[in-house]
Amino acid sequence: MPKKTVEDISVTSKRVLVRVDFNVPMSKDGTISDDTRIRACLPTIKYLIDKQARLIICSHLGRPKGKVVEELSLAPVAKRLSELLGKPVEAPGDCIGPAVEAAVSKMQDGEVMLLENLRFHAEEEANDPNFTRALASLADIYVNDAFGASHRAHASVVGVAEHLPAVSGFLMQNELDALGGALENPQRPFAAVIGGAKVSDKLSVLENIINKVNALLIGGGMAATFIKSGGGKVGNSMVENDRLDYIRRLMTRAKSLGVRLLLPQDAVVAEKLEAGSLTRTVAATEIPDGWLITDIGPATIKEFSEELRKCKTVVWNGPMGVFEIPEFAHGTRSLAKVIADLKATTVIGGGSTAEAVVEMGLSGKMSHVSTGGGASLELLEGRTLPGVAVLQDK
Repeated sequence: MPKKTVEDISVTSKRVLVRVDFNVPMSKDGTISDDTRIRACLPTIKYLIDKQARLIICSHLGRPKGKVVEELSLAPVAKRLSELLGKPVEAPGDCIGPAVEAAVSKMQDGEVMLLENLRFHAEEEANDPNFTRALASLADIYVNDAFGASHRAHASVVGVAEHLPAVSGFLMQNELDALGGALENPQRPFAAVIGGAKVSDKLSVLENIINKVNALLIGGGMAATFIKSGGGKVGNSMVENDRLDYIRRLMTRAKSLGVRLLLPQDAVVAEKLEAGSLTRTVAATEIPDGWLITDIGPATIKEFSEELRKCKTVVWNGPMGVFEIPEFAHGTRSLAKVIADLKATTVIGGGSTAEAVVEMGLSGKMSHVSTGGGASLELLEGRTLPGVAVLQDK
């Protein structure tokens, strides 16, 4: 069911509490090293300012575990947001309490405030009813633009929406349209590229997506479990032996559904997962003893690329190798370039896959790069996010 957005509700002169995900990477001196998540919410924030709402923004930063941790203060984020908006952003020093209530009561139309880190209060993650009521009492309307936090049933994500009219922001709407659209109404052929370290992390994704795709391409460390399930030798690669029967059943199901399930033909292997390690390229089913899979090899890159070039929709979640180490990043980087050049709908799941695409400067060539790792994974699993379920239906 489509959700109402900020455009479906009157906000002028109203106090609007906007939950965002400003969990940005921060150095110890308080410098923001990447402001992508702040910029991602600017369309919603600017729309509300233009409509003369009184804007109260809230977010978490890091994991302070219910205590005030100075280096996790949102004050530097307020400063950066002020620079991006070209107007003052008040930072009241807490997210609830008399001082915050007094500051909110003095707000004028079009003004902006960024509350202090929600997770300085343990009650945020506990979805505590008293904390929820205190937060909700600051506003007349609630807007969720924090897709990356919407798989968490926290006070600012779920609790507040039970007390106020609750709608989505533009970032949230874009995420739901892109991921939901790709899964529910894809142009075909439709391929999913699934990687990452462990099969168990992607079981529900595989279970859901096998019914929807024309082709399923498997890479990353999890490929070792697939290869062993078919009788291949995987050397010292990590294998989830308790998932072998599941993988065999999945492969049988793919065949019965007419889904092309592509596994690596060859792999880059090393004796250690360390920069500078000696590497070799070998057949993926013949990994030598003492060696482990670190990346897909050139024959696999060629086969995967040829398959993807046939497609009109591609969803990608999970790198093809240990992307953080340059020697093991070639497969991920090669597929990113191929997907960026496709004349197709291309949706990149969050987390390390999104990081790879952003680092390569290719995000602008993709149809959509998700801002939420865990949240995008849960959507690919076919689950409803708690922070989305509580929003008003159109």
